Amino acid sequence: MPIGSPLMHLSSFVGRTDEMIEAGRLLQNARVLTLTGPGGVGKTRMALELASRVQRARRCASAMVTLEQVTDVAELRRHLAEAVGGAGVTGGSTGAQQYDAERLLVLDGCEHLLDDCGDQLSRLLPARPHLRVLVTSREPLRLPGETVFSLGGLTMPRPDRGTPLTECLRSHAVLLFLDRARTIASDFQLTQDNAPFIGEICRRLEGLPLAIEMAARLVRVFPLAEVVERLDDVLGLLTSGWRLADSRHQSLRASLQWSYDLLSQEERLLYRRLSVLPGGFGAGAAAAVFRPNRDSAAETAELLIALEAKSLIMPCAGQGGAAWFRMLEPVRRHGHEQLAAEGEEAETYGLLLSWLTGLCAPLHEKTYVPPATLRRIATEGENIAHLLGRLHHDDDRHALLAGALATAVLSEQDGAYSSFDVMDLITDAVGRTSDSSLYRGIVLEGAAMGAAGQGDFVTALHHVTQAIERERSLANDPLLCRLLLLRGTFYELVDEVDSASEDLQEALGLARRPEDIVVVAQCRSGLARADLREGALGDAERGLGEALPVLRAARSPRVLRPALITAGMLALEKGDLSVAEGFFTEVMEESADQSREFAGALEGLALVAARTSHHEVGLRLIGAVTEIGQDRLWGGAWWRTRVQAAYADALQALPAGRAAAALRAGKESRRNPIVEITVDPRRQGTSAPSAADLLLSAREREVVALVMDGLTNRQIAARLHVSVRTVETHIRNIRTSHGLRSRAHIAAWAAERGMNME
Repeated sequence: MPIGSPLMHLSSFVGRTDEMIEAGRLLQNARVLTLTGPGGVGKTRMALELASRVQRARRCASAMVTLEQVTDVAELRRHLAEAVGGAGVTGGSTGAQQYDAERLLVLDGCEHLLDDCGDQLSRLLPARPHLRVLVTSREPLRLPGETVFSLGGLTMPRPDRGTPLTECLRSHAVLLFLDRARTIASDFQLTQDNAPFIGEICRRLEGLPLAIEMAARLVRVFPLAEVVERLDDVLGLLTSGWRLADSRHQSLRASLQWSYDLLSQEERLLYRRLSVLPGGFGAGAAAAVFRPNRDSAAETAELLIALEAKSLIMPCAGQGGAAWFRMLEPVRRHGHEQLAAEGEEAETYGLLLSWLTGLCAPLHEKTYVPPATLRRIATEGENIAHLLGRLHHDDDRHALLAGALATAVLSEQDGAYSSFDVMDLITDAVGRTSDSSLYRGIVLEGAAMGAAGQGDFVTALHHVTQAIERERSLANDPLLCRLLLLRGTFYELVDEVDSASEDLQEALGLARRPEDIVVVAQCRSGLARADLREGALGDAERGLGEALPVLRAARSPRVLRPALITAGMLALEKGDLSVAEGFFTEVMEESADQSREFAGALEGLALVAARTSHHEVGLRLIGAVTEIGQDRLWGGAWWRTRVQAAYADALQALPAGRAAAALRAGKESRRNPIVEITVDPRRQGTSAPSAADLLLSAREREVVALVMDGLTNRQIAARLHVSVRTVETHIRNIRTSHGLRSRAHIAAWAAERGMNME
């Protein structure tokens, strides 16, 4: 029996180069290899391509059984008998006959016959030791000896890297779109103008081949910009499957409905309710929208495992080590359709609102909010932003959610916003939140932090002062204390030292509860900086001596970094240069490379370099600081005077050409090389980093080392506990950044430069 139908072989196979290599390797050693993945991901097409290649390479006999229309075990047995012969299929003896010829059987679409397929294969395989089985299913068979290979969407262009045209040329999803579009419009081309639209279509469709093929067939009807607009109704739009395709491939909705119909009632309920979480979800959020009024954690976890096995939710990078899942956007849209059809939409969103409100409540009730809580809120950012778009304007909880989200994101990510624009979100909240709102202070706090992150301290001080007045009137001491600490920080950054000290002293007086110990330490750290400016080194040292142990124990880089910079400044003033370097280096290791604290630590290390006569290193560091931007520089006039003096000394000590070259090198540096050049010239017993080490990030070095060991992308992903797509992105970035053509070229390039493998 030939492999595949003529219909399937008429289409070209695009992309999945690494997946084909890995699946081919697995098929050599597995009796049963099951390709799993959501509907429309291309399992059947990949199975056909893989089987054809195996057949050509080994010249083995192959057969395919398509199971979509098979409904009972008798029909299944008949198809298997036709494909491979009767022995071991009918349920009789499995030892009567042996077959020596190598043979490959492809079973396509087993998800509705899992038990029957498993039973028949358990009879068939022992009788045929040279038979291998390639299965496509949305769920594994769970047979002994079965190897599962999960497929995701095709690689998509990244909007945050390179030009749209360049990124599209690297994307397998875009290449598939172009290939299918040209079958109906032979002159269709990828251009600079249409690349952003094609890239957006492929991203919105999550790289799903079936959806991309259907979208590509629309190019004769709609301009690409209109296709993008119409993707809000993706299930209604993508209905142009092949005329002779099976029913589940006639439309994207039909493909997803096939999976939904196979679920149990409980699985369907959870599937529908998870559709209100576009940003992904952990077990807590899933339980909250599922059955919050009963202890359903264990039941929810079991159902999540079942939905993941059925390829309806996907595990993704862990959030703080916890399990995290998401629905592909077309899948989520289908789930939301079912939610509305069952009349559960209002109830489910109400459950989500109650859960998220409870999550954000500490921002209003406590002075110090632990980093874990802030990270949790930031992690739910897309879900909160989605919910905010549905809340009525007069719902006071909108203010709490918007303000808490802005504060959490800006606190924990150094102003690096997520896929939603937190500044647009908080600006909208300021405009729509009434002065009488209980949560007005939270909104203003978030707005103040956002303005400060953009260097607009006039607006930041205006917002935080309004919030302070509001919380004074409400006698809400916990939030008032935190706002005073925030305003004191702003005053310090604009060199209003006396006002900063007044706010910090008042905040110190309000921080009286046992859980406020971290806030007390923050206040003392800030007051130590004021003492340092006044030359009171002893007072500054005593204040830091009390603050630093507490701030280290809090395990929050956000609250620790300013104290570490203060300690580095104090060590500089005392002439303890090695101690100062240690504090500044610790800040850099804990900071985002565009943060204010990172810039302050760079300048601190530049001062250390200047005072140890390493002027060239100092200029490189100062050059790197200029790339961060003036709005992110640390300290006021007291600190700026010292940095300018170090800069002038270096310019005077070096020839003009070397000084200019050092500044230029600093401006062109990436973060990793900056860290290396700060420590290498002065530390004894430390081997110098190789050229390759300096050109790669820490994660890129790990990936390259594993490439040099001969590991595949999937093996690298498993070793590093990341997704295959993440590994693909790293390798693509390494190749693009350094002009490398292949994995072998990467390995040779790193070896030539003596890359450190440890």
